[in-house]
Amino acid sequence: MTSAWLIDMDGVLVHEGLALDGAKEFLERLEEKDIPHLILTNNSIFTTRDLSARLASSGLDVPAERIWTSALATARFLSGQTDNKRVYVLGEAGMTTALYEEGFIMTSDRPEFVVLGETRTYSFEAITKAIRLIQGGARFIATNPDATGPSAEGDIPATGAVAAMIEKATGRSPFFVGKPNPVMLRNGLNKIGAHSEHTSIVGDRMDTDIQAGVETGLTTHLVLTGSTEESEIENFPFRPDYVHPSIAEVIEFV
Repeated sequence: MTSAWLIDMDGVLVHEGLALDGAKEFLERLEEKDIPHLILTNNSIFTTRDLSARLASSGLDVPAERIWTSALATARFLSGQTDNKRVYVLGEAGMTTALYEEGFIMTSDRPEFVVLGETRTYSFEAITKAIRLIQGGARFIATNPDATGPSAEGDIPATGAVAAMIEKATGRSPFFVGKPNPVMLRNGLNKIGAHSEHTSIVGDRMDTDIQAGVETGLTTHLVLTGSTEESEIENFPFRPDYVHPSIAEVIEFV
């Protein structure tokens, strides 16, 4: 019996600024039944207020407090790892705001961590600086391993692709905090006071959403409105509990 839900955003609720079939009805059903739920996204570009506004423009009413991003998960994780609070950041407002709210100083002067988040404005100079800081001993953290992200013209390089470039140059692998790391899901479960045994996750990616759900012990629902084709499921050593054409078919489980 599912008593709480964790829900991916892009490819599940929206695609390119448009609400997907069943998204509005699914969220309304959760609200009507007062079921604890949280939107989890590996997108670290935007703050939760930004994302709430973007969802509203697509017709979905999601308060900022109902959203948990890989940027927030990363900042929360790092706050428990150090008292130094000095980081060098490659990212945008979602990442820098999350770190600021956890008391971090963003600097290139003796940072303990290099933090890589999603951005559409990577600069060669900033990446070079990150590489040299990591070579000098800074620890390498990245928000999420997604190699590509969606756009109207097709896939674009995402955090995982840039992380791979830095890893190749430094020989240092990043620690990814976002999905599929169970850290992000555990944060979400704690935020809504839910237990993994009675929680379901809805996602569109086998390698992040579904893997995270499997590793955290959640019931997993894969929807085929995003990054994963049904034929690709067999390429993975794990399976979702349920596969749906869209989130519209998940409503009957609420």
